[in-house]
Amino acid sequence: MTTPPTAGDHVREDHLREDHLREDHLREDHYRRFLKPYEHLARPFGADGFGRRAESFARFFGTPRFLVGQTVIVAAWIAVNVVAIFRWDPYPFILLNLMFSLQAAYAAPLILLAQTRQADRDKAQADADAQHRETVAAATLGRQQMAQQGIELLRQLIDENTHLTQQIEELTEKIHGKLVAAPG
Repeated sequence: MTTPPTAGDHVREDHLREDHLREDHLREDHYRRFLKPYEHLARPFGADGFGRRAESFARFFGTPRFLVGQTVIVAAWIAVNVVAIFRWDPYPFILLNLMFSLQAAYAAPLILLAQTRQADRDKAQADADAQHRETVAAATLGRQQMAQQGIELLRQLIDENTHLTQQIEELTEKIHGKLVAAPG
């Protein structure tokens, strides 16, 4: 024969659930658990030496340092070839145009690859966020169900208390009636 659960049983279960949730949150990497499946996308060109150098190279192209440096080099190139006695690239600067073409031939694929991999990382981040939202929603639903069970338990306890209060009142009236009716 099983006994019905009491309020103490429900309180113990709630404390066990809370302890388990606290333990999950105490783990160092708890907040990153949804990102772990996508860690292989951490580097846009891979995690090896080539990937690190290629990524830094692609990122360098958009910096002010690169733009200023390139402007200084081009200005010096043109100045030396217009004014100097030794002109290795006279006007219309065919060699300079060849250098720009060479730079573009290497820069464009690296930048496009970086953008593609960044899009993959963004999608993975969005997937991880969606999984996290679903987990939070499920946990919230579980908490709502536990709260509903607690409310139902409280209602039962109030009903039992009301019933017991009525029984006490009836017994008190009976005892009072017997005491008053009894000859002195």
